[in-house]
Amino acid sequence: MIKTNEKRCILASRCKLAASESCVNTCVHFVQIHGLSGKGGRSGAANLPEDYRLVTLDNSPARTSQSKIYGMLDQYVATFKRQFDEEGERIKSLYLFSESPGTGKTTTASALINAWLAEHYLGSIKRGQTPLQTPAYFLDVNSWQELYTGFTRPNIPQEIAEQNSRSYYRQLELAKRTPFVVLDDIGVRAASEGFRGDLHTVINYRCVNGLPTIYTSNLPIEDMAMVFDARLYDRMRDQCLMLAFAGESKRGRR
Repeated sequence: MIKTNEKRCILASRCKLAASESCVNTCVHFVQIHGLSGKGGRSGAANLPEDYRLVTLDNSPARTSQSKIYGMLDQYVATFKRQFDEEGERIKSLYLFSESPGTGKTTTASALINAWLAEHYLGSIKRGQTPLQTPAYFLDVNSWQELYTGFTRPNIPQEIAEQNSRSYYRQLELAKRTPFVVLDDIGVRAASEGFRGDLHTVINYRCVNGLPTIYTSNLPIEDMAMVFDARLYDRMRDQCLMLAFAGESKRGRR
């Protein structure tokens, strides 16, 4: 029996060939999304953590515990078609919030990136366009902050500092300009003014240019007025729908 990629491809639910003998690693669409290894392609370019690269709104472990939110997200994803209409209504940003970690915010944000990747890829082909190599990007703000520390802290060897600096600014530009971005865990009260300023720059750029952004945080959106400033908070609030995730941590129960 041929082992298919039905459960290894985020396009499977929309593909007529899923689970057929054509659903293998050499499928051109699988390669474009996941790479020959299953760990590259547009999914790899999106910087999604490996544990989340195949999560979708349908298979997300958070769907049961956050059923009300997921009902809204099914409707939200339907607006992703607007990315092909330059004159169309702006796609809203989302602010995923819970006081407790582990309630499914990052899982859900990753599922939304995968929904965008699938819509962008299939929608581009349908319209005779070449899909972008990086139409979506996931920025782990905590890991990004570690890179910042890795070239601003005293006594860092020059070679390591330069490497960290290059990676940091490459990620900054991707987070600013990529059409659809997740900024994961933006509650950065314990951060230097320099790092907070760079994150402010990313968020402000996306707000000013109307680029859809998924924020996750353990802080309510009102606290962004203190983390950043009142003007940026106003812009985020105007463009965001805030979704509050209920319950306690589900980590370790997947």
